[in-house]
Amino acid sequence: MSNISARLATELNAQQQQVVAAIKLLDEGATVPFIARYRKEATGGLDDTQLRLLEQRLSYLRELDERRVFILATIKEQDKLTTELAADINNADSKTELEDLYLPFKPKRRTKGQIAIEAGLEPLANALFNDPSLVPEKHAEQFINNDAGIADTKAALDGAKFILMERFAEDAKLLAKFRHHISQHGQIESTLIAGQEQAGVKYRDYFEHQETLKKVPSHRALAMLRARNEGILQLTINPEPSVENPAQVCAQMIADHYRLDISTQAASSWLLTVVQWAWKVKLGLHLENEFLAAMREKAEAGAIDVFAKNLQDLLMAAPAGAKITLGLDPGLRTGCKIAVVDSTGKLLATQTIFPHAPQNHWDKSLRTLEQLCRQYKVELIAIGNGTASRESDKLVAELIKANSELKLNKIMVSEAGASVYSASEFAANEFPDLDVSLRGAVSIARRLQDPLAELVKIEPKSIGVGQYQHDVSQSQLGQTLTSVVEDCVNSVGVDLNMASVPLLTRVSGLNKTLAQNIVNYRDLHGSFTKRAELKKVERLGPKAFEQAAGFLRINNGTDPLDKSSVHPEAYPIVKRICEKNSLEVSRLIGNSELLNKLVANDYTDEKFGLPTVTDIIKELDKPGRDPRPEFKTAEFKAGVETINDLKPGMVLEGVVSNVANFGAFVDVGVHQDGLVHISAITNKFISDPREVVKAGDIVKVKVVDVDAARKRISFTMRLDDDVDTSNTPQPSQINKTRTSNNAQPKATKVKRDHGNAAMGNAFADAFANAKVKK
Repeated sequence: MSNISARLATELNAQQQQVVAAIKLLDEGATVPFIARYRKEATGGLDDTQLRLLEQRLSYLRELDERRVFILATIKEQDKLTTELAADINNADSKTELEDLYLPFKPKRRTKGQIAIEAGLEPLANALFNDPSLVPEKHAEQFINNDAGIADTKAALDGAKFILMERFAEDAKLLAKFRHHISQHGQIESTLIAGQEQAGVKYRDYFEHQETLKKVPSHRALAMLRARNEGILQLTINPEPSVENPAQVCAQMIADHYRLDISTQAASSWLLTVVQWAWKVKLGLHLENEFLAAMREKAEAGAIDVFAKNLQDLLMAAPAGAKITLGLDPGLRTGCKIAVVDSTGKLLATQTIFPHAPQNHWDKSLRTLEQLCRQYKVELIAIGNGTASRESDKLVAELIKANSELKLNKIMVSEAGASVYSASEFAANEFPDLDVSLRGAVSIARRLQDPLAELVKIEPKSIGVGQYQHDVSQSQLGQTLTSVVEDCVNSVGVDLNMASVPLLTRVSGLNKTLAQNIVNYRDLHGSFTKRAELKKVERLGPKAFEQAAGFLRINNGTDPLDKSSVHPEAYPIVKRICEKNSLEVSRLIGNSELLNKLVANDYTDEKFGLPTVTDIIKELDKPGRDPRPEFKTAEFKAGVETINDLKPGMVLEGVVSNVANFGAFVDVGVHQDGLVHISAITNKFISDPREVVKAGDIVKVKVVDVDAARKRISFTMRLDDDVDTSNTPQPSQINKTRTSNNAQPKATKVKRDHGNAAMGNAFADAFANAKVKK
């Protein structure tokens, strides 16, 4: 454990005692959100990001140690464990290095090399390896043995060759040398498989493509790997692209590693053949597969990270708040589904209207909407952004204009995942008698009120903010997204008397069973009046209470502290502050003048240190504060409703729907997101679009190119860019010219770029295909 904690401390740039304390808390069943917020003294203030990494790496290193123990025991049983080998195994710091050391001792099927050893050819292999001055054919004559299947010198030499090839391929130090070389100099090369030009047109940027392996970004790696899986491309790893014959260089590296003379002595020609075959048949294929797998693993990690960040941005989007909301799920032939929910999200009414073709009941639909808005005092109208959304937006605009006294506001809301919720078990239990399509309208209304509370009901992978999300490890993706949702929920906090089972399930210390038990208790006994009542919930023991209580809020309870993030275990600190200042808790909360004068050190004790007391004072100033931003909405331009309405040079307001490594996707209300390439986001150099934008941001963009046939739109956020509006729009990319951080913005002529920026087209296509639509 000391080795693990020391290594984790180095990786996290933390003190070892911080890591040891965090590991102890995790092993005792504490969650990351709980440790990050309520155990700062123990961990020295490690934040949730550090703790997530610690948790992940701890699992890896423990698995590594378990494997290490097994390998040591296995090799010892074979009576082959030397002091040097044991030291190498104990010092191995990755699973790859550990498995390399184990490879020669690992049970395996009978190979040609093993068969040759059994036939007595190992002495021949050793002799020629150790003494290249020997004449191979002559020395091999003494190993001819018909009974062992060695009929002539060729068979003997072939057997010796197989022995050495396998020995080279199982040499951990040689493998490490090749890995280092390829990681520094290797190149990924993709070529089109004959006859796949038409089927693979969206991958045409990779038909003849070479790129330094260590510089391949995740989106390009996943695009190439997907094309390979579809039978469009062949991928190879070139270990030394600077020379015409890389295999020759690699063969020489093997010879140099063993100090073999493959040029002048009698056995040189034979040894040259051995090292060439060792590379071609064993090492080359093994390392190519390994590096392609490593490229996939790295790319998957990058794609999962993109998904996680986008999901976090979406979940932490500003809530419209507790307002009576009408959700409108647009449709054409099947009509627009309407659901009205009260300020708590409770369903009040449903309706279906048919304002669009083929029925065209426009006026009747307006009357129905007006009646619902007046009857239920609707404040907000949430319009789904799917089919017929702009037509429906026009309908609502007319409603608002004709009924200004109602003071209605309309907002376009993402429908992604709404249909998943509609067909879910939870939705069926909540609305057993409601049509599936109407459940979607309820979800649209609620996600405007509180995106986090509604989106937790949907499988994170179905929310549609991923990059190549179907190409990555689904288990790893699921684990990461679950952590993101958990962190977001606990960061905001949960209203104990309003939260749904899915929302409560994400609270620290709770699971689906406990969440359901809380709701059952609430249904039976009414609203909770204090946090302590949680202890009466079936199966909710002291540990679960400890982990969950601080994240659960009671807004109208008997104890004002219960609506804050102050943990019940720390209530004595607040009591001490009140007593010292002769105030009741209700008069202390929100008393900024007094709280700003408090000295946190005056209230610390052996259990609660300065970090906790400081947090308590901040929380008392603004109890239950929401970390999410202020609610804002984008205004889509009137008359711009389809991709055909877009013209180069138009400046539009839109919402960032997604952020990828290569740029940001922006929804301007034309049913097709456009791409702002990373080079067109700002005049400053950036390596990650998230330095400037995140999902949910409202931005202004200028239209650069439109390709309606291929549903491809290019935007720029550099509004001073010149755009050529004289020609018919063609798909292209903005030039990649960027100014330094201190340069003044300068108008830049938009031109076609045939470099890497153009590859964004293929990424955009694949990304759009991967997005989960309603």
